[in-house]
Amino acid sequence: MTGRPALILHGGAGARRERDYTLEIAHMGEVVATMKARLDAGASALDVAVETTVLLEDSGLYVAGRGASPNLAGAYELDASLMDGATRKAGAVAALQGFRNPVVAARAVMDRTPHVMLAGEGAALFALDQGLERIGDETAWFTQAGQGEDNHPPGTLAHGTVGCCVLDQDGRLAAATSTAGVFGKMPGRVGDTPIPGAGSWADGRVAVSGTGQGEYFIRVAACVQVSWRVGAGQTLAEAGRAVIDEIGGMGGDGGLIALDRDGNIAAPFNSQGMKRAWLTRDGEIGVEVFGR
Repeated sequence: MTGRPALILHGGAGARRERDYTLEIAHMGEVVATMKARLDAGASALDVAVETTVLLEDSGLYVAGRGASPNLAGAYELDASLMDGATRKAGAVAALQGFRNPVVAARAVMDRTPHVMLAGEGAALFALDQGLERIGDETAWFTQAGQGEDNHPPGTLAHGTVGCCVLDQDGRLAAATSTAGVFGKMPGRVGDTPIPGAGSWADGRVAVSGTGQGEYFIRVAACVQVSWRVGAGQTLAEAGRAVIDEIGGMGGDGGLIALDRDGNIAAPFNSQGMKRAWLTRDGEIGVEVFGR
């Protein structure tokens, strides 16, 4: 028996009110419409999670994939993870250099290795062995999309991420998250994005993707905590807000998107804005940056 699919994506919680997000709003809406067609045709939640994230990575509009900024040593280190709620399988890469789509590398880790995460040189060697698409001229490829949002004081953690949560016709959930990490990060820094439970999570109850200052998301196990709270009886909205409030209470900022098996959607954040778009089970598409 099939049901109606749903989806929510984010383009990062670093939105600033002084910036114009016309391009991002249009793009996110187009991505959701494209993925609606895929879901209506019976595509799996996991495939759509990867495909959605690839479109966000390749756009150069967000701080992930092509939109990455370099670390303090001038290198582009990219992170991604994804999780299949039906099987609890997960794949991730951390500090990956030289390859176009870290979420595709993460899918390859899930499907073609016994591991969950590969990092650094090992991740790059694996991606090369798998024939994944490499980046030629980094100067021409990367857009450094998030520079206009980097108004955090020196020494603090500015940020940017993309991600999505998907519910397919068969009731399966999946989540994916991809990032270039915080601006001005130290070489080798790894945040929450490639860590299942912190930056992404999917099980039989919920799918969750985080965006914000990853160090805080790691410290509270942000994404899996949403699932635990739902399992304990909270609504999805209550669970998501409680996690973001906990992060805020520790001095961190960011947001998350979440989708449950009934198609309920939540998108709490404590930053100025969070770029996001969604497809409800009724087939309605929405896009928002600042309104809650």
